[in-house]
Amino acid sequence: MKKTTFILLFLSQIAFSQIPCTNGFSGNYPCNDYDLLSHFSITEVAGSGAEGNDSWGWTDPDTQSEYALMGTTKGVTFIDITDPLSPIILGTLATSTVNSSWRDVKVYNNHAFIVSEASNHGMQVFDLTRLRNVTNPPEVFLADTHFTEFGTAHNIVINEESGYAYIVGASRSSTYKGGPIFINIQNPTNPILEGGFGEGGYAHDAQVITYNGPDLDYTGKEILIGSNENEVVIADVTDKTAPTIISTITYTDVRYAHQGWFTEDLKYFILGDELDEIRVGNNTKTVIFDFTDLDNPLHHFDYYSDAAAIDHNGYVKNNIYYQASYTAGVRMLDISDIENKTITEVGYFDTYPDNDNTAFNGAWNVYPYFPSGNIIVSDIDNGFFVIRKSGTLSLENQNLELGFSMFPNPTSNKTTIKSLNSESIKNIKVYSLIGQKIAEENNINSTQYELNIGNINKGIYFVKINDDYTTKLVVN
Repeated sequence: MKKTTFILLFLSQIAFSQIPCTNGFSGNYPCNDYDLLSHFSITEVAGSGAEGNDSWGWTDPDTQSEYALMGTTKGVTFIDITDPLSPIILGTLATSTVNSSWRDVKVYNNHAFIVSEASNHGMQVFDLTRLRNVTNPPEVFLADTHFTEFGTAHNIVINEESGYAYIVGASRSSTYKGGPIFINIQNPTNPILEGGFGEGGYAHDAQVITYNGPDLDYTGKEILIGSNENEVVIADVTDKTAPTIISTITYTDVRYAHQGWFTEDLKYFILGDELDEIRVGNNTKTVIFDFTDLDNPLHHFDYYSDAAAIDHNGYVKNNIYYQASYTAGVRMLDISDIENKTITEVGYFDTYPDNDNTAFNGAWNVYPYFPSGNIIVSDIDNGFFVIRKSGTLSLENQNLELGFSMFPNPTSNKTTIKSLNSESIKNIKVYSLIGQKIAEENNINSTQYELNIGNINKGIYFVKINDDYTTKLVVN
């Protein structure tokens, strides 16, 4: 059975589908300017007793289909979100040893690379192009490669430009004392260990880039920024046989330097401290450093939210910092004026509506990098979410090129297609996002036609008129 024939069979898995943020709520979830497109409970994702953890995404370069990779205590689950209103759980790659609360996944060259703090887990490598041909979801997958030259690890970082993975948070008693381990993954299914870096101490998380920022001394160098518990370490790891520390920096009330991300101009580095909310008692605190001069990093300022929640992982896209903030869900922070020490919260979606307490529940990770603008969130307790900025999916009053309109859109029952230039509507065809023809009307020969879509499942479709003009239709 081909993929196109099973897509409609699994819509019953969906708990929610496109609930706009209205009067501060999207269904039961507090929100501001972000809508819920779809949701799977943690039980639907990974079965009874599971908890969620990390997540990442993959966009198929050949088909532009979008896939979410959600980590759980039991493994990594792969979800097709090409139609974000009707996602499909394709299957799960189970943990290589035992269950663990900590699992991390990143993507390079159409492969997923997975590590965990599970005993002797090593690194699983999975060829994501296999997801194109799933015929009977959900499937149970096996890894394409299992790399075992290290055991446990908290996290994995990949520099996609260089083709190197950096294992961080490995055992403190291992060769590199929990510091980064260098693995050449240019051939994804044949990883090669090329050393490591223990001088900077235990690294909980990191970002590694091929540098093209304002400090011209390091242009073209491979730079690692390590969030190393009590400080941030800046290192040059270009030469895997001789990595060097460039500089280090700490800050007031450091409790656990957890994870950070560069702004896109590489001038500033935004860091979350995972334990200061508990041990100091402040509201959610975000630390901003000025990294204009890598040899002389400076503390720029601290941003405090109105919530008491603990901040976890955060990522930058354009001028928005997307912060997974445990019980407060995902917060969207405008950093366009970060130079003048101003950050403004401009949106949020709270995946954990019970409370905003200082506790390890709720949103673990957010992935905002899909070309479509869809955003995924992995929640420890409440599972998997696809969200989107409000108003960016609605197609109401959209005119087709060269003179047709379709209204209402979105709709759940009927939509009217009307010619705006007296051209007759001869035929109408409706296709799913993966090209399956869902409906067809012929011999219309009128300038207006009411298309009945009440028997079509919720989702996003392409409507083609006269075999020439095409637009999108959202059925809700």
